[in-house]
Amino acid sequence: MTTSSLLSRGKPNGTPDAKRVAIGAGAGAAIEVYDFIGFGTAAALYLGPAFFPHSSPLIGTLQAFLTLGVGFVARPFGGIIAGYFGDRIGRKPMLVASLLVMGFMTVIMGLLPTYEQVGALAPILLVFVRVIQGIAFGAEWGGAVLMTYEHAPLDKKGKYTGIMHAGFAVGLLLANLAFLATAPLGNNWSWRIPFLFSAVLIILGLIIRSKLTESPAFEAAVEAGKTAHNPLKDALSNDWRAILLGVAIRVAEPAGYAVAVTFMLSYLKLNGLASNSTVLTAVCVAAAVGIFATPMWGKLTDRVGRKPLFIGAVILGAIMAIPLFLMANTGRPLLIGLVLILAYPVFQNALVAVQGTLLPEMYRPEIRFSGASLAYQLSAVIAGFTPFIASALYLWVGWVGPAVLFMVFCAISGTAVLFVRESWGHNLKAEAKILMDQESRNHEYAEEPTN
Repeated sequence: MTTSSLLSRGKPNGTPDAKRVAIGAGAGAAIEVYDFIGFGTAAALYLGPAFFPHSSPLIGTLQAFLTLGVGFVARPFGGIIAGYFGDRIGRKPMLVASLLVMGFMTVIMGLLPTYEQVGALAPILLVFVRVIQGIAFGAEWGGAVLMTYEHAPLDKKGKYTGIMHAGFAVGLLLANLAFLATAPLGNNWSWRIPFLFSAVLIILGLIIRSKLTESPAFEAAVEAGKTAHNPLKDALSNDWRAILLGVAIRVAEPAGYAVAVTFMLSYLKLNGLASNSTVLTAVCVAAAVGIFATPMWGKLTDRVGRKPLFIGAVILGAIMAIPLFLMANTGRPLLIGLVLILAYPVFQNALVAVQGTLLPEMYRPEIRFSGASLAYQLSAVIAGFTPFIASALYLWVGWVGPAVLFMVFCAISGTAVLFVRESWGHNLKAEAKILMDQESRNHEYAEEPTN
């Protein structure tokens, strides 16, 4: 690792806007997560009867989960589009565009007719809107994390990207609070109102994101004439190994969430282990803890490095896979709450916090958006169909099937990260400290009054 590669991560001491950018990117991410992940809650609890009414409850849920997966399949296309333009024209325009498209599609989803109203056209429309949602969400993460990462100081990248990723927990909390508040209204309005409420959030998000400043690392690349003519082609030609490694490293986080949270919600409902209100309350508690846990995990990566925390998290995930289902099987609300806390703020948030720094540090700045987005969104395709796969395994061998699937994902990511060089070890910290001190001295010298 050279001084120039450290400098490619952004200004050594960051920018004056670093915290504001992290909070602003996180606020937009919260809204997009509200829209995209809220569909997962709706699919687990409501959309089966509304769009696939002639199936048994379990088959209807499976069909709803397939629709959920379609959105994840579309995410790489959003990542490709946003990565290409994000590396060529900037990170900020992609943030605004993704938020606008996502919010519009979510409001449309709240207005969709059900199978009872228009027959087979209903699930077709649901799939179409979900595909556009997936493209928009695929464009979101790369811009949000890179804007935050490249504005942050070298020694606080984990802390600031953790703040940004806390927006995901905020979005999850808002979505489930909305579903919890509308639960007494009946199955139809219980899922429509949360989607329609997105119209309010999208206006707030656009106001916040329009005020963010462009990434200094991107501006430096433009000034130096180092932007890639075709960043996607460059990334696939020269960094394909890093992209494949990124996919494998990341898969445990979204796929693990899909098993331990998304599938778990339907598992609890189908087996009569918990009411909708109990499940939604437990998710809200887990999300609220995650708001504080994610920045904490991010800050920890700045202290211990990226890989040690990641390896510890996947080992913990593999160990707790079976106990999670044993606790859920008791049907006790407190243990169900503990299941979701272990699955979300402890396991998933720790992996998210590492990925916010590790993935950007795996790619050159001129193709960073394309490389990181491809790795992030391709792994999401696997996660998108994981609830369906988990449900099929449950039909075949019972709850042990999804538990073992969770362990397999942890093993894949844990093995993959061993092949990546630590991007924030002791030697890099020492070199970063020298660069930060030098920048501070230069700044002080520039501000000295002249006689």
